[in-house]
Amino acid sequence: MYKLLVLPFLILLNFACTAETQQKVEHKVEIVPEIVTGAEQTDQYLPYLKDKKVGVLVNQTSMIKEQHLVDSLVALGVDIQMIFAPEHGFRGKEDAGAHVKDAIDPSTGIKIYSIYGKNKRPSPTLLEQVDIVIFDIQDVGCRFYTYISSMHYMMEACAEAGKEMLVLDRPNPNGMHIDGPVLDPKFKSFVGMHKIPILHGLTVGELAQMINGEQWLRNKTNCDLKIIPVKNYDHSMPYSLPIKPSPNLPNDQSILLYPSLCFFEATPVSIGRGTAFPFQVIGYPNSKLGVFEFTPKATPGAASNPVLKDQLCFGEDLRAVAEGGLQLSYLIDWNRKFKTAEGKSVISKNKWMDLLCGTDQVRLALAKGETESEIKVAWKEGLDTYKLKRKKYLLYKD
Repeated sequence: MYKLLVLPFLILLNFACTAETQQKVEHKVEIVPEIVTGAEQTDQYLPYLKDKKVGVLVNQTSMIKEQHLVDSLVALGVDIQMIFAPEHGFRGKEDAGAHVKDAIDPSTGIKIYSIYGKNKRPSPTLLEQVDIVIFDIQDVGCRFYTYISSMHYMMEACAEAGKEMLVLDRPNPNGMHIDGPVLDPKFKSFVGMHKIPILHGLTVGELAQMINGEQWLRNKTNCDLKIIPVKNYDHSMPYSLPIKPSPNLPNDQSILLYPSLCFFEATPVSIGRGTAFPFQVIGYPNSKLGVFEFTPKATPGAASNPVLKDQLCFGEDLRAVAEGGLQLSYLIDWNRKFKTAEGKSVISKNKWMDLLCGTDQVRLALAKGETESEIKVAWKEGLDTYKLKRKKYLLYKD
């Protein structure tokens, strides 16, 4: 009797195990190929550098895994004549807006030339010493992030000097968002040089193509441009930056909030410079403005003299906020609260606000008390036109 009962049980167990195995096969997890940056594809661009004198526009993000691009190319025998340093410097240790000085790279002995400060582009005389310039810097996809302005000026200098430019492309961590007013040329500046929205949805390689294609360079010149695209990437993909792109964007959360909180640079309010969580908090020395407390401190290399230094600020902690894109709600809410608590608008630097926005429309709408949806309606037509234009220059699908 025992044997008769066991046999059917074993048959059923075998059937169940077989079915479970089949189910596991059917629901096998798809392996997503690893994103490979342009810089990592040395076999693709070394032929362009053969027997050429090379200049590089790079910073601390210009890495091939654990090795800096400059060190890698020198080891491969590439003749690097000079390094060009953007905002924050070659190693990314300078404060935002701080003057970047010429220097010598102690690791390689190569001369470093600053292109942030008085001279934003190399002189024709300097470029006579090279045949090609490499651009390899991690961007965060915002019009007012100045690395793309440095790229523009380098493209312009190369075009006018008859030099090639090689862009080693990298993903855009905000590449899934396209939002904000398209720049009004009246508000063109180093924090906004192109007729693109605040969140432009392009990699630096795609933007370089647009700059050429739309003839945005001085005298409508064209740069002799070569791009090494990113492998296994599209704009819908999240991308966690392996190295912080600048001292005050230390993590994914700061990069997520940067497009929305940068407007507070035109206010007396702190957004966390001088703390361990820059671009992740909002605060001011008035307890009516929130319950979260923090005190900005001098932080060498990130904020030597931060807004509201050594003052206890009250506000809100945004480190757990999940919503990215361009949110005007923070600015609108703080403008309302600031008027109640301090008796005035939160915007204290009108010109700077307009340069960050690329228009005066946002500031004027804020003064009228317009809602976020009302403000965004005003830039919809320009944004729709930009989205159509953008399609011509895409290297990756959305």
